[in-house]
Amino acid sequence: MSIEYPELFEPIQIGQVTIKNRYMLAPMGPAGLCDALGGFNQRGVEFYVERAKGGAGMIMPGVTKVENEIERCQLPAMPCPTVHPGHFIQTARPMNERIHAYQAKSFLQLSAGFGRVGMPGFIKTPPVAPSAIPHRWVKGVTCRALSIDEIHTYIEKFAQSAEIAKKAGFDGVEIHAVHEGYLLDQFAIAMFNQREDEYGGSLVNRLRFACEIVAAIKARCGTDYPVSLRYSLKSFIKDWCDGALPGEEFVEKGRDIEEGIEAAKILVSAGYDALNVDVGCYDAWYWNHPPMYQPEGLYLPYSEILKKEVNVPIITAGRMDNPELARQAIVSGQTDMVGLGRPLLADSDLPNKVMQGNKASVRPCLSCQEGCMGRLEHFTQLGCAVNPQAARESDYVLHPSLQSKQILIVGGGVAGLECARVSALRGHKVTVCEASDQLGGVVIAGGMPEFKADDHKLLRWYQGQLKELHVTIELNTRLTAAEIIARKADEVILATGSIAKTLPIASDQPILLATDVLLGNTQVKESVAIVGAGLVGCELALWLSQHQHQVYLIESAAAPLALSGPLCDANQDMLLALIKYQSNIEVLSQSQLLRASQSAIVVQTQKGEREIACQSLVAAIGYNSDNHLYQQLRTEIANLHLIGDARQVQNIMYAIWDGFEVARTL
Repeated sequence: MSIEYPELFEPIQIGQVTIKNRYMLAPMGPAGLCDALGGFNQRGVEFYVERAKGGAGMIMPGVTKVENEIERCQLPAMPCPTVHPGHFIQTARPMNERIHAYQAKSFLQLSAGFGRVGMPGFIKTPPVAPSAIPHRWVKGVTCRALSIDEIHTYIEKFAQSAEIAKKAGFDGVEIHAVHEGYLLDQFAIAMFNQREDEYGGSLVNRLRFACEIVAAIKARCGTDYPVSLRYSLKSFIKDWCDGALPGEEFVEKGRDIEEGIEAAKILVSAGYDALNVDVGCYDAWYWNHPPMYQPEGLYLPYSEILKKEVNVPIITAGRMDNPELARQAIVSGQTDMVGLGRPLLADSDLPNKVMQGNKASVRPCLSCQEGCMGRLEHFTQLGCAVNPQAARESDYVLHPSLQSKQILIVGGGVAGLECARVSALRGHKVTVCEASDQLGGVVIAGGMPEFKADDHKLLRWYQGQLKELHVTIELNTRLTAAEIIARKADEVILATGSIAKTLPIASDQPILLATDVLLGNTQVKESVAIVGAGLVGCELALWLSQHQHQVYLIESAAAPLALSGPLCDANQDMLLALIKYQSNIEVLSQSQLLRASQSAIVVQTQKGEREIACQSLVAAIGYNSDNHLYQQLRTEIANLHLIGDARQVQNIMYAIWDGFEVARTL
């Protein structure tokens, strides 16, 4: 069998270390994968080993603090080798031995910490920075400038941590980071670094911290011990806490490309053996953690610049799961290695499946950041929206059922599809009955905007999986309670979804539903009013504006997305910025729709009533659970389960997780 993308499976060297292919598990925040003594817990071990088993040539556990005194973080949010070196080695060395069994290499990402970007409640000491500058998240808080002695302590801790990592079996380390506006990057950027000593002023001085770190590691671990650097070529900062959008004209206040090239040359000359490249900063977070609103391969133009300027391997992540895109990037000289973070959360076997010519079976990442960045941010727990087993591999092992049952699933949205998939994997005979003519539920409509195309990829993946597992699909089958009882299934799963709410007002024009507009079941006119600025309303507004409609977004709360469930800040900030940036979207917050004629609407705003010429009126005010069958059957069928939106209206992640949880125990 010939390999379809052979360039992705050619070996590559970083320093003296040979890596078997061009795929790397990109470093991610390891919350939930480590323990209170600074080592890795069993979840972490299984997580990283699973990605090595899945074919990634390099495994890189992310954001490992080198000290926990100057900037004290709440453990076990991150590993820290210097807290208890013996324990760190005891947990990491067996993990690396298992990783090596799959011919993969492992680099440990060592971090100076957060500085001004430390999350509130996560950092247990007053925030530090190069200078007395404003905190990123907490208004009115000024960071404390690090002393020279503290900088020297950091450098020594980096050297100690690298030495411990080497003893623990790591093949190299990566320094985190002259990247994303973390503490080392704050030293490198003049906007943040206002020092007048040898660590401030000129670019060479601002990079001195990072250069002395690699020198100290090489002195301690040997010149042949490879050290990579997480590096952002450009910052995209318009001002404090204000980032630029793709294509936006602005004056760069962070690191621009010209300085980024010069800095990269200085850092490589100092001894760094590879650059793991992106762009962005915490002030423009949606660059470093790209939502679905960013294009695939968004960092490639920037890594290509560095490929021409420095002579070390370049690693590029950022929505790089498309193997054709990744292959072409390597062939054309845009990068040398492909970093996959979120895609290897969604499917740990992605490299193996691509190598085996089975890319259609790769479970797609949605770039929703609900289970990864969102849960890290809000619950300090790494996960994945589409893969409930991610970071819980040992806890959520699927075991064959001792008894094969007849499983009836009513509803073919993602909750029902996941339940069907897992039930069939465990040996049950599964039938899915869907009232409409296609599988997917509300995700069909949700995936209509071009920036949500991965939602439809997920539905195609489910269809392929269920076909392989011989799940019986009955479309155009709306079952009554009596018909469900008559089927005499051993287990009945109700995944009947939800019903869109409509507007309780008098209107002389039709009140359209967001779902119907997205599906093209109804056409909107040039000027559109959308009532409801939650996630559905905001994404619909953005999509319609991109298709040249004038959009009025009406929201009773103080701001768009104010009443939505917690989103990853990168997704929320970019969506809000895009809405603000579109000249043909007007947001009316703290406003109420009063009435509508055929050609206009009247809105109660903070300034009084306002009439707006508008030919289309769309309701995007949420959904109600459709649990009427459950209410009829809950005392009639013993083994009855209610999952997904039918249980509680939430999002794709919780629908999939519901389906998985119920099916794994049937």
